[in-house]
Amino acid sequence: MSGKPGRIDQYMALALQPVMIGAKTRADITRNLDHITELAFAARNVTEIELPVRLYSIPEGALQGFTDEIFDWEHIRFVEELAIDIPGKETEHLGQVARGLNAYIIAQAKTTHPEFPQRFFNCAFIIDPQGKVIHRHYKLQVFAREHSTVPHDVWDKWTALYGTGLDAFFPVADTDIGRIGCLICMEGSYPETARGLAMNGAEIINRPSYPEPYVGNGLWEVQNRARALDNTAYVVCPNPASYAPTAESRFPLDMFGGKSMIIDYQGRIIGQHESGGAASYTGAIINIEALREYRERSMWGNWLKDLRTEQYRLIYDQPLYEKNRCLDTPPLRHADNDKVVRAATQRMFERGIYRK
Repeated sequence: MSGKPGRIDQYMALALQPVMIGAKTRADITRNLDHITELAFAARNVTEIELPVRLYSIPEGALQGFTDEIFDWEHIRFVEELAIDIPGKETEHLGQVARGLNAYIIAQAKTTHPEFPQRFFNCAFIIDPQGKVIHRHYKLQVFAREHSTVPHDVWDKWTALYGTGLDAFFPVADTDIGRIGCLICMEGSYPETARGLAMNGAEIINRPSYPEPYVGNGLWEVQNRARALDNTAYVVCPNPASYAPTAESRFPLDMFGGKSMIIDYQGRIIGQHESGGAASYTGAIINIEALREYRERSMWGNWLKDLRTEQYRLIYDQPLYEKNRCLDTPPLRHADNDKVVRAATQRMFERGIYRK
């Protein structure tokens, strides 16, 4: 990897922007994986003349689509029909791709969990160049239409299993291309998730996928650049190209707007693909040694060193959103979950945080 012991040479990272099919069967997932494979190898053939490509990032939804959300499936139905196992057939496919590319792959899927047999979780995972799954992150924050279970929904059991340290919620993989942490879609809307990864040592934060109109109106870019700037970290942000809600859809839909991007540790866009539609990708050079030197020497933009944590702890002293919602019952379908979200909003008024 490097000419000098302990040093990480510069390399290319690619944020892939595939077309995807909303899966209703396992065969649909395989079709999506075949497309991702073709895109990854095509992207390498063009990009490796710059520098070796050591990291490929795949957007949320690229394996399974968003079938449970769009069609409001019962949670248990998705567990039984479409949630994948890690490791499993799909990660073995991506492992073969990683070996062929001699690179790390970051992907996402809605997955089973051995400790929660009647639940599925939204999971980001990293596969190393030997084809092994070396890292998993379970999505902590979902939006009103997503059916995934999150650790907060099963808090008591989750903390009994994994504790309450940073690794239980904000795990980071220490690799030979840098320290990598993952967050997924909605998590990037909250500064705390990226901050948790940074406080656990992340140098690269992977943040996939955001839908329209929030890409076109600038929210996606603002959030991605802020997460990088706030935490003095690279942020890699793949977003899907067009999306066919089912394999039978006559026309794919541009529901995400593309605009995959890579941000450097000072919040600057260093790679971006402007459009959605057709499958594509963006790439940029990652310089971990420069990041580490900046963190070590800067008296200004290395923000984490200055955190006076006691005063910020006061912000979160009182709970806001009810925990353990899914210990005994699965996540709710849209109409019932809307009531939970509205109740959470009402608590903001009751506490005087919001004013009508």
